[in-house]
Amino acid sequence: MTELRFDDRVAVITGGGRGLGRAHALLLASRGAKIVVNDPGVSMSGDATEEGPADALVGEIRAAGGEAVASTDSVATPEGAKAIVRTATEAFGRVDILIHSAGNVRRGTLSELSYEDFESVLSVHLRGAYNMVRETFPLMAAQQYGRIVLTGSINGLYGKANNANYAVSKAGMMALSNTAAIEGKDLNVKSNLIVPAAVTRMSEGIDTSKFPPMEPEMVAPAVAWMCHEACSITGEMLVAMGGRIARAFVAESPGVYHPSWTIEQVATEIDAIRAAPEPLVFAPAPQGELDHLLYGFGMIGRG
Repeated sequence: MTELRFDDRVAVITGGGRGLGRAHALLLASRGAKIVVNDPGVSMSGDATEEGPADALVGEIRAAGGEAVASTDSVATPEGAKAIVRTATEAFGRVDILIHSAGNVRRGTLSELSYEDFESVLSVHLRGAYNMVRETFPLMAAQQYGRIVLTGSINGLYGKANNANYAVSKAGMMALSNTAAIEGKDLNVKSNLIVPAAVTRMSEGIDTSKFPPMEPEMVAPAVAWMCHEACSITGEMLVAMGGRIARAFVAESPGVYHPSWTIEQVATEIDAIRAAPEPLVFAPAPQGELDHLLYGFGMIGRG
């Protein structure tokens, strides 16, 4: 198979200095992409440090013969997102790829998690994703080309104890990515979600001693493919973990129709309502919402 390259493509990678973002940056750079490494160099909780991972990675990419520039602005504010994109356009003239990998962690149970910690995590993960999509999508639309990859999580799919802020943020990524896919369907702008699992700084406090090999580099090929012009999917989620790549998706049971319901009927028929021998999957793009409604209208008509 012909090598998939990114020559002359410009990729903005948030959280790009370490962990998953770093792996994505190195892989894309090795295939010819020009990289904007965005990383303010903060601690895992989001507090300022003296570290400079963005500059360090830029130096590494340049030493290997690639092109890269550093950005230390925060994705958490519109002003920060504007500055990140401005760095890309001033250095390289365009933005073709957005990978939003920036994140922080502040754990706590639903009974204990502070409002400040909830907002801090949402600001970086979810608001950060929106800020970056808001600033890059118009550029991609104008040039009739773009690839967006947001970073979800199994916590966003299934929830997570002691981590509601993180789980909520990651769940919101799905809707944002799907919306970008729908709005970008006629503009050659594709948006997808990566649902990764890897041992990174975010794993601190978790016993990973019995985990199989789960390096960030094992996730990067799936992300890179979703960033490539040959990518054939949009509005989808790919799971990548330790060598396994799979598709995740929202599904519905076929359901039960009655022209009216009582509480008792719901209780009596709950097993039939939940039964999903042949689950329904409505692709978000181009019209998953409408397909969902039309299916329901069809049941009403048959009733």
